[in-house]
Amino acid sequence: MTITAILVLAVGTYAFRLAGPLLRARLAKAGGGTAELPPRLEEVLSTAATVLLVALVATSALTDGGSFAGFALPAGVLTGGVLAWRRAPFVVVVVVAALVAAGLRALGVP
Repeated sequence: MTITAILVLAVGTYAFRLAGPLLRARLAKAGGGTAELPPRLEEVLSTAATVLLVALVATSALTDGGSFAGFALPAGVLTGGVLAWRRAPFVVVVVVAALVAAGLRALGVP
């Protein structure tokens, strides 16, 4: 069962990654050499990507093994998100987020 799920996710991920270049090439061919997407479509695709990323972050931050992950992990993710939003270097974001989560767990926060 697990192998099947992994294979389905792998194929789906590859299909998404392949769809971008194929769609761009098809649009370029249909548009006479230019690969411009309509502005509204670009906006919808950008919003969809953001929604998927937020959903992934929320799922990863709030659950652990199918149950609530506690408060330390979401606090670390939130800290990392704020630092990333403030354009901190990636290493700083990762290290500070990990330190916040580890520090809270060391203090006994689940």
